[in-house]
Amino acid sequence: MTTSPGPGSRTPRPDDAWHAPTADRPLDARVDVPGSKSLTNRFLVLAALADGPGRLRGALRSRDTLLMADALRALGVDIDDDGSDWVVTPGPLRGGTQVDCGLAGTVMRFLPAVAALADGPVRFDGDAGARTRPMGPVLTALHALDVDVEHHGERGYLPVTVTGRGSVAGGAVDVDASASSQFVSGLLLTGARFDRGLQLRHTGRTLPSLPHIEMTVAVLRGAGVEVDDSRPALWEVRPGPITGRDVRVEPDLSNAGAFLAAALVAGGTVRVPGWPTRTTQPGALLPGILEQLGATTRLDGDALAVTGSGTIHGVDLDLHDAGELTPTIAALAALADSPSRLRGIAHLRGHETDRLHALATEITRLGGQAEQTSDGLVITPRPLTGGLVRTYHDHRMATAGALLGLRVPGIRVEDVATTSKTLPDFVGMWQRMLGPTP
Repeated sequence: MTTSPGPGSRTPRPDDAWHAPTADRPLDARVDVPGSKSLTNRFLVLAALADGPGRLRGALRSRDTLLMADALRALGVDIDDDGSDWVVTPGPLRGGTQVDCGLAGTVMRFLPAVAALADGPVRFDGDAGARTRPMGPVLTALHALDVDVEHHGERGYLPVTVTGRGSVAGGAVDVDASASSQFVSGLLLTGARFDRGLQLRHTGRTLPSLPHIEMTVAVLRGAGVEVDDSRPALWEVRPGPITGRDVRVEPDLSNAGAFLAAALVAGGTVRVPGWPTRTTQPGALLPGILEQLGATTRLDGDALAVTGSGTIHGVDLDLHDAGELTPTIAALAALADSPSRLRGIAHLRGHETDRLHALATEITRLGGQAEQTSDGLVITPRPLTGGLVRTYHDHRMATAGALLGLRVPGIRVEDVATTSKTLPDFVGMWQRMLGPTP
């Protein structure tokens, strides 16, 4: 089943849309980007399963991470604020509770395996849009591991109830993660707590967003878990303790994408401090991608600096490993000087919305030409006009609309508050990047 943006998006109301500002001069900005959502939620899960207290420094506080923290609290984990940090104290996992997934894929796909370790039923549900996001492979794998899974609607989708018995035997299991790497990560994160560990094999033809699985393996190893990933599409997590630890969360490099891309649209330079020299985040691919689009990039101390001239070149890109960057790249492609082809991203049809359909629809609505292919988009630049950009409750559709608005007067972004999923102060950050109005 694929998602369709129409039913999940409310009727646009022009009177409450955000008027995206245009850039009237080249940029010269420093943008401090909050912590990575992907790392924050992985660290939270491991801290909840650890053998002692842990601390997350620089964790992202956004809708998705707050949903994760609240879900873990509902399962019996103590999570306290300590200034800008989160202190996590594990406890016995309890059932007889409910988890609100919102629209967070990490919550709905990571926590069913955690709930299997609880002592009773845990019901999972979320926003209307979450009920169209596939999670069947995780549930099927848990059922194969003798975990009780009850479907309350269409099989493989929310709402579901996972009834734990306090432990899971574990062992070998297959999963088809063609639709999302989160199906693999959601099982690997809990595997060390299974009695026999976990031997997980991906059975599908493709495996999207492999860097996110590599990120999961890296954080597991950082917590003292033994993981063998030496064979393609096969992971073995050995049973054993997960170490509670003090960790610092890197800036979210994918969230940095829209700000760095702004330098190509408006010209000038945008700098993001804290850019890691080594990371498993897919956003690390941004410098090379932006250079193909016409930017120059350099590391200035610990900051990535991206400089653009206002001219954007068309590209042919395989974004299989960094699909979450697609809305940003698609917005740039719509403003480029030649056509672009974005490939390897069929799995985006199962994200917060059907992102391929949404991007093609919104670019076309503004006068552009964007066509879906079996695994991506072909975008042929055309003169764009102002109008309403629908976001479909998808934060990256909102930031893509903001990018288009830098060049195209009259862009209005529906429900820009959806950016709170990963960037609670997006509008303020965007306006500070542009600088004071002359």
